[in-house]
Amino acid sequence: MPTRTFTLTLHMVSSLDGMIAKKDNSVAWFDTPDYYEKGVTAPGGEEFLNSVDCYVMGARTYEHALTLSKNYGWPYGDVPTVVVSHRQLPIERPNVECYSGDLRQLVEERLKPRYQNVWIVGGALLAREFLRMNLADEIRLSVLPIILGDGLLFLESLSKELPLHLKNVTAYKTGMVELHYEIKKSERS
Repeated sequence: MPTRTFTLTLHMVSSLDGMIAKKDNSVAWFDTPDYYEKGVTAPGGEEFLNSVDCYVMGARTYEHALTLSKNYGWPYGDVPTVVVSHRQLPIERPNVECYSGDLRQLVEERLKPRYQNVWIVGGALLAREFLRMNLADEIRLSVLPIILGDGLLFLESLSKELPLHLKNVTAYKTGMVELHYEIKKSERS
């Protein structure tokens, strides 16, 4: 009988200088006008959504997604979504739930038994905590062709070295480059 695999992927979109949002939390810079002729076409939204079993995000990312969804729709479809927060948040979709406990317990008791492909999609504080606690298996960093110069850094103050193994690099026609790293388990402390 095949062994069921569980992968916790930390996904982030950043500028070339490592910013994931401007100081005002805007992400309008995600729509860059660049074109890279040798790049591949990004997979369709539905194809991508079907590859992820569950999303995990922090409260600020959730609130930002709610605001954007008023104009663009909910970007995570009907995929189960766990919002990590100690605050009381408005839950507007049946597939969204809040969690306010220990992250290790979340992974071991709620995520692993139910899902195989879980993506942490923001924010920076939550991503750093998953890395600090050695809970993430891989990082997918999508780098956009822009330097912001100032804003919210993705990996500010991680305070430890984390060896990675490059699994893949994909350049897209939009000029975005996706870096796919495996976090070396033998090096974890």
